[in-house]
Amino acid sequence: MQKFSRLDRLPPYVFATVNDIKMEARRSGQDIIDLGMGNPDLATPDHIVEKLVEASEKPHNHRYSASRGITKLRMAISDWYKRRYDVDIDPETEAIVTIGVKEGMSHLVLVSIRPGDVVLTPNPTYPIHPYSAIISGGDVRGIPMGPEHDFFENLISATRQTWPRPKILIISYPHNPTTEVTDADFFQKIVDFAREHDILVIHDFAYADLTFDGYTAPSFLQADGAKEVGVEFFSLSKSYSMPGWRVGFCVGNKETIFALSRIKSYLDYGIFQPIQIASIIALNGPQDCVEEICRIYQSRRDTLITGLKRIGWSIPTPKATMFVWGKIPESFRHMGSVEFSKFLIREAQVAVSPGLGFGEYGDDYVRFALIENNQRINQAVRGIRKIMQ
Repeated sequence: MQKFSRLDRLPPYVFATVNDIKMEARRSGQDIIDLGMGNPDLATPDHIVEKLVEASEKPHNHRYSASRGITKLRMAISDWYKRRYDVDIDPETEAIVTIGVKEGMSHLVLVSIRPGDVVLTPNPTYPIHPYSAIISGGDVRGIPMGPEHDFFENLISATRQTWPRPKILIISYPHNPTTEVTDADFFQKIVDFAREHDILVIHDFAYADLTFDGYTAPSFLQADGAKEVGVEFFSLSKSYSMPGWRVGFCVGNKETIFALSRIKSYLDYGIFQPIQIASIIALNGPQDCVEEICRIYQSRRDTLITGLKRIGWSIPTPKATMFVWGKIPESFRHMGSVEFSKFLIREAQVAVSPGLGFGEYGDDYVRFALIENNQRINQAVRGIRKIMQ
């Protein structure tokens, strides 16, 4: 039998274990409220869908597209950055369309490192951040992140102690799963740090628009010199509720964009063109739909936080993302996040994501995804109340 050597460094997917228990419970007839997988439930806005339908009816749009994205979409990306962040992006040399952030980031890391090169990522963090490096043959150094940690100080310490010197730093603000946010001063420190240590910065900006309580997330590219040292990824999945459409993009450093474009030219023919055309409408069209999507997530956040606090589980209110990151109540913390997540399914009929799935520093936590309506969230709180008592 063929040995699939790259799988040797990929552990069993932690989330799959919990998902199996969830599906088994559902097959037995239990009503499991799923706050686990971060799969947006809100419909894509009508005007975007209508443009997709219109473009799909034109046969010339059924042909192979461009792997780096059609010109008008890259121009829309450039205009969007200028309007939102006052950042100039050359659509020809500083922007590329990707099949979601996961594809783009994976291929960028693949083309950027050799086996044994070191990539720095937060821990805990979204799994593709470290595993893009592992799949590419690199080594990962996790930087502790969370309420108890100073990420930048930990980053400095890790860099001093790492040999060979790190090649890439992957960061993400607003952050999944910890929901941590940052400001422009932090990004300036990251740029200066990267310039000093000759490190490529990759910033995952997927939750740029899902911000609450007056907080506005800055772009990494607003920092002075950011385009000299890094790139930023954005996804239409959350802001425009287009997760299954698989549309993202990467902007920033010209040499990095060229490298990603070069490897993608060997690997794909780009996204189905009607989807790209509809994405232009998303970026250039009315943005009140984004505000409405954000309002719904904020309402769900408030319902969950208030409900959990009422039953004795106090969790800080996140300023961004579509998640709540909760430290496991002390009386259950000895179980660890995986066993506690299984326990919630069995005893409360609520599914969450175990923090261990995002890295070992997440094992005292679980992540709630705000993908159910307020009525269902209140039902989840009632289920959790049973185990809290």
